[in-house]
Amino acid sequence: QVQLQESGGGSAQAGGSLRLSCSVSGSLDNDYCMGWIRQVPGKEREEVASVDSDGAITFADSVKGRFIVSKDTTKNALYLQMNSLKLEDTAMYFCAAAFWCVDLETGGGGAGPVYYGQGTQVTVSS
Repeated sequence: QVQLQESGGGSAQAGGSLRLSCSVSGSLDNDYCMGWIRQVPGKEREEVASVDSDGAITFADSVKGRFIVSKDTTKNALYLQMNSLKLEDTAMYFCAAAFWCVDLETGGGGAGPVYYGQGTQVTVSS
């Protein structure tokens, strides 16, 4: 059974940085896309960044130039370095894995299971 576990959330001031980590346990196919999703209560889930099986990286326009995503296949881990944080980055951040990157945000399209961690809260204050 695949399980994802996030760590590294917390509070930061606007302009500051935080680094999120996601550890993967269980057998996750190397063909899977992995990424970070964030959600604010009352708003739709948003894909922040993803890394597909070929290593191609995609960022949401709102975080381009500020966030860095990386994947360590030897450690079965995914990271999100968040720099120049803004108030609007405040959200619950989830690590996610799916066969298709598009399914990270939608929750699935029939191409197999989509896995999510429990989430880690990021709060940015002025």
